[in-house]
Amino acid sequence: MRTLYIDCGMGAAGDMLTAALIELTENKEETVKELNGLKIPTIEYILEESTKCGIKGSHMSVKVDGIEEDEHMHEHHDHEHHHDHEHEHHHEHHGMHDIEHIVSHIDVSDKIKSDILAVYNLIAEAESDAHGCPVSEIHFHEVGSMDAIADVTAVCFLMDKLNPEKVIASPVHVGSGTVKCAHGILPVPAPATAYILRNVPIYGGEIKGELCTPTGAALLKHFAAEFGNMPIMTTERIGYGMGKKDFERANCVRVMLGESR
Repeated sequence: MRTLYIDCGMGAAGDMLTAALIELTENKEETVKELNGLKIPTIEYILEESTKCGIKGSHMSVKVDGIEEDEHMHEHHDHEHHHDHEHEHHHEHHGMHDIEHIVSHIDVSDKIKSDILAVYNLIAEAESDAHGCPVSEIHFHEVGSMDAIADVTAVCFLMDKLNPEKVIASPVHVGSGTVKCAHGILPVPAPATAYILRNVPIYGGEIKGELCTPTGAALLKHFAAEFGNMPIMTTERIGYGMGKKDFERANCVRVMLGESR
């Protein structure tokens, strides 16, 4: 059975999953061209080589309106308080209605559109639970920005392209400590991430920081049929998707595609 195994030993984020899955495709450059051909407003995907702890992989950068999003965009920071005016215009906090509108115009199949919205619904439900307000009132601070839409769309597109029959993910390393978000300092995993990953085996550890983002958690939850050890499988392709930060362990998501028994 065509099986994709996702190793989340250093958590997961949308950009890391995107880069890892691109590495599994026949031609990375062509795949990036396809992603840029999806016509997501203001978005440009740029794949870069990245080495972490001596392991070579890929890192996905997303430019919004020609400006590269900095590291803070992938964390829970209050975008409002950035005084860099160049950035301010694309930090709209989209609600679910806005997301649906943007997704309806992306040049992908209806199946991929429904995957994207299903992932966003998982995040909206989690944010709603964490904040104690209805989904209709949720404005995505961290995941409503255009680069997050780019990450979710890319992963849904790539999963459709690779078309595994079964997706298995490892237990998820969520990190430890605290994370700064729009509302203050929160424990890791952030409440939305913790909510999305209920009924999934997760663990923390000695690494301080947010290893699994709400976007990463929702993508795993949507696509993985089960969470556990790697099955017996004959691996044909291996991809390494690197995060931005450096830790004492290689900060990457590793994916393996092959045949399981």
